[in-house]
Order: sequence, then C-alpha cells, then structure tokens
Amino acid sequence: MMNNDSVLDDPVGQSLGGPHAHLARRLGGAVTYSTEVATFSAVPVQPEAEDWADLAALLGPGALADMFSCPAAPPPSWEPVFSLAGRQLIWTGGRLPDRRGAEPDSGLVVLGKDNVSEMLDLVSRTEPGPFWSRTHELGTYLGVRAEGALVAMAGERLRPPGWTEISAVCTAPEARGQGHAARLVCALAARIVARGERPFLHVAETNSRAIALYERLGFRTRRQVTFRGFRTP
Repeated sequence: MMNNDSVLDDPVGQSLGGPHAHLARRLGGAVTYSTEVATFSAVPVQPEAEDWADLAALLGPGALADMFSCPAAPPPSWEPVFSLAGRQLIWTGGRLPDRRGAEPDSGLVVLGKDNVSEMLDLVSRTEPGPFWSRTHELGTYLGVRAEGALVAMAGERLRPPGWTEISAVCTAPEARGQGHAARLVCALAARIVARGERPFLHVAETNSRAIALYERLGFRTRRQVTFRGFRTP
C-alpha cells in the first residue's frame, strides 16, 4: 500500500481541502470546520500576516483557534491557551491482529446522530479529546454496548487524502480491561484499509498505555507533535 505521508504534516488543512471540504468554513487562506463538528483550524504551511487576519475574522474576536499540530506561530496578540506534547502514529501496513477469530465488526454497533447524547456522555466521563454534537459527521463511529449502555467507542476524524485518522478511542471506567479499545481500533483500521486508505492517529505523549496498545496493533511513531490552541484578539 503506497500512501503519500507528506499530507500528514498538515492533516487539518489537507482534510478541509479534500474529503472534508463540505464541512469547511473558509476565508482567504484560513479554514476551519463547521461549528460543532470540530474546533480545528488551519492556515497555509508558511502563513503570512493576512492569513492570520483571515482566521481571526473567520473565528471572531476572543475565539479559540485550535491549531492542532500546526508549527507556525500566530501574531503576538494571540493569547496562548494550551500546549500539549504528543505524537503522530501511522499503521505500518502489516496484517491486522486477529481478534479471537471474529469478524472485525462482530459485536460492534454503528453510531450516528441518534446516539449523540450518549456519545457526549461517554466522552464527558472518559475525556478522549475534543468531541462535539456534530463530530460524528467526520466519519464512521463504532461502539460497544453492555446491557444496552454505550461503554466504549472510537471513530474516524481527520481525512487527509489517502489517510484516515482513528480518534475518540474511549472506554467507560467500569468496562475497562476487556479489550474494547483494541477491537474498535482493529475494526476501524480494517474498514479504512478496505477502501484503499491507511490508518493513522494522534496521542498525547503522557498517555503511555495508549501508545503501547497502538504499537501492539501495528502502529509506529511517524513524528513528535505539539498540539496548541490560541485565543484570537
């Protein structure tokens, strides 16, 4: 499988200029996701002052500019909000692990707009990262139920051409230790590979357990990244 990994250096911009163009809001060289889909924004790889001005106008005064892993620094008038060390991992192209001989999606449910309230509840209890009322529109989300309750989920987020990011991997505290995260990641990865794309993901550097899991499932670190957010003037 040959996929150009240079697009992963600007995953937000490449997604919004490609498969997620229908979810984009754009002004000049600045682009961001539609409200309640995602907070991520992007500017050109080598932004000029006018690009930052376009993004400020697009987002509005005092708004959060979630720049994801963009390395470019905004003007000094933009207030830093957060900075988090992380890493970007890509699937190595090896054989996906056999989850006990079952079909990849066995026992999993597809989640959508009718499940938003319980997805948001699970996210609030597990804090896997940003997730909003329309985030499910980014791609396929799969879940695990126990006695009718949603106890684990994961889904597709950024979509730079040729790639799909696996994200929102989370399990309720009472359901951990049962292999749900591995099942979900493997099922999503199998779907992504089946359509000729390659899986990748991002993880906080401090989340050593998640990193170890992803490495067992065939992912390797492509690069270190820093997730950053700013407040527009």
